[in-house]
Amino acid sequence: MHSYIINASIQIVPVVLDKHPYEWVDEAIAIIQKSGIKYEVGAFSTVLEGTYEEVMGVIHQVNEYLYNRNCAEWISNLQIQIRSQGAVTGEEKTGKFKHS
Repeated sequence: MHSYIINASIQIVPVVLDKHPYEWVDEAIAIIQKSGIKYEVGAFSTVLEGTYEEVMGVIHQVNEYLYNRNCAEWISNLQIQIRSQGAVTGEEKTGKFKHS
């Protein structure tokens, strides 16, 4: 895969009764924060921005973390945008809507 910047959103939906689902989500976000990748947490998902390898690596880390921490079950909802001839950034898509 090329080395242009891509966007992806990840939403973790824990299917558990052992603790409040937000606790699992918070732990997943902590993995993203530690990764060093550009990200933005939203109410329903977290948007990641980086190379394909970086983004997919972080998604893999989140799922591995949940597995290794014995989260009983979860759904990973993903959206990935890739442009074959250049970068695609969140700023180009949402910048005009941000408050100044």
